Amino acid sequence: MTQRAFSRRRVLALSLATLLPAPMLRAESAKVPRSHGPRSMQIVRYGGGEAPGTIVISNAERVLLRVLPGGKAERYTVSIGREGFSWTGTTYVGRKEEWPGWRPPSEMRQRDPSLPGYVPPGPYNPLGARAIYLYRGGQDTLYRIHGTNSAGTVGGYETSGCFRLSNADVLDLFGKVATGTKVIVR
Repeated sequence: MTQRAFSRRRVLALSLATLLPAPMLRAESAKVPRSHGPRSMQIVRYGGGEAPGTIVISNAERVLLRVLPGGKAERYTVSIGREGFSWTGTTYVGRKEEWPGWRPPSEMRQRDPSLPGYVPPGPYNPLGARAIYLYRGGQDTLYRIHGTNSAGTVGGYETSGCFRLSNADVLDLFGKVATGTKVIVR
């Protein structure tokens, strides 16, 4: 069995395990089992002409910028689409969700039939702690800006077109981004 197939089966098994009742834990014994990953946000100079609040994603640099007033931006490290899955264009934030569930799109399931039909919220969900849903023309593009529970994958060419941040970074960004925010992908 390949590492990739093993990982998919582990995600499915652990996701299904979250549906089973768990024994009650005393509050003082419950601990967070993992960190939310590293924080990459830095304030940088920004010379583009976009309005403050706009999100600009660079596929070439694998960064997400949130434009600030005064020629500055917040810069986050992101994973982008692997070969054949990167895209460019202008979208907007259509909705936001905390600890989202995930339904792989039908195209993704056709490419990989071993994917589950649904992964509930939790530590094995590939959307991580937060998801920002990208829309165009009133329609969900099926692309997301989202966290990950596998922080070591951030910064590479890892996704099927979404933009992946560490959970620590997406938790920070999520609270600063409003529905309707313009998102430019270059």
